[in-house]
Amino acid sequence: MEPALPPRHKRLTAIDGALALIGVLLVVQMWLLTATLEAFLAGHRDSALPAAILSGVLFLASLALYRFVDRLDAGPRPE
Repeated sequence: MEPALPPRHKRLTAIDGALALIGVLLVVQMWLLTATLEAFLAGHRDSALPAAILSGVLFLASLALYRFVDRLDAGPRPE
């Protein structure tokens, strides 16, 4: 059986994981913006609204992860 990780290490692992997810979400959002703009400029106007809604959902997910990291970082630091 492995020894339990100290609370500080668990907190840093959670923060690192959340920041990695934020990075992935932002890359997907930038790809979505590029693909939607290309489609819109090519005359496919029907894809703009669903892409804007999905982009808003990705933004809210990134914001929720950021708030999670902010709350974790602002908490008391165990020694």
